[in-house]
Amino acid sequence: MLTPKIAMWIMVLTVAAIHISMVLGERGDAGIVYGRNGDNLPSPKRVIDFLTEDMNYAISLVRLYDANTEVLEALSGTNLVVTIGVPDEAIAHVASSQEAADKWFRDHVLTYVHKGVRFRYICVGNEAIPGVVQSFVPQAIINLYNSVRKASVDYIYVTTAVGGQVLESSYPPSAGRFANGVDKIMNNLTNYLYNIGSPLLINLYPYHALVSEPQHISLDYALFQSQKPVFTDADLEYYNLFDAMVDAFVAAMVRVVQQEDVKLVVAETGWPTAGVGSYACTENARIYNLNLRKHAIEKGCTPRKADINLEVYISEMFNENLQPDEFERNFGTFYPNLTEVYQLWR
Repeated sequence: MLTPKIAMWIMVLTVAAIHISMVLGERGDAGIVYGRNGDNLPSPKRVIDFLTEDMNYAISLVRLYDANTEVLEALSGTNLVVTIGVPDEAIAHVASSQEAADKWFRDHVLTYVHKGVRFRYICVGNEAIPGVVQSFVPQAIINLYNSVRKASVDYIYVTTAVGGQVLESSYPPSAGRFANGVDKIMNNLTNYLYNIGSPLLINLYPYHALVSEPQHISLDYALFQSQKPVFTDADLEYYNLFDAMVDAFVAAMVRVVQQEDVKLVVAETGWPTAGVGSYACTENARIYNLNLRKHAIEKGCTPRKADINLEVYISEMFNENLQPDEFERNFGTFYPNLTEVYQLWR
């Protein structure tokens, strides 16, 4: 007869095996960012029930910005694959000692592993670099990686998420390099993540680039609608801005580790249905996210990274009416009543 402890570890190893089989698929996948900064949103249980029952796992990857216990309880026993966030305000504490990291990991991750939550990534902060807590990010990652190893759940990767502001140059993509002021911390972090086999999570928005430089960037290029290459970088042809932005990060990382087999995940991307300028509209959001999802699932790579198995997270589940920046309130792909804003997921 199995003891409870042995049964628990059989469950953990089974989850790990299933997880690995998903990660090693031939092409990519598209998940969703589940933010909760709104006062009109359905309960976490209703959201998770919707994803698992109503949607029948059409969306199987979910990114969380924090470690909210109500959400984690709702995820327990499901087959959703989860990215959990260490919020920026907790980073310094997690970095302060191995004991502090172990406790955070035990309370927010290991407890829920035992309840059947399928974690893939622990993301330390969201665009915390550059920022006031950036100096704590590397040690927090090191401490949590040690926590993961001690718990023998090595299928969970520890990393962080950064935005385009960490790049000094991104055009052409092969010129990608980390910016002055963050280059030292990003170089050290890139080396460490490479050595432990963790991907770097990146947030990128072709919409922002288009709005910033409409004289140089066409709408078709931003929306995956160009029918011929917009430019060639060395011998690589670029048909869409998304690939160019991803490959700029690839170039920056390769420049550091001097190896091409770097790993990254697009942890946040999307298009607003309303906001600044005429580009922010429902039709453009539908076209971008539909083509992005198709690109990830059917092609699954970029010109430079044929082996990347693109994993992208669309921002986001809902419009969030309490976002402090009004511009960030209109990226939702579902209404609060859980009907789609536009056809995307099924």
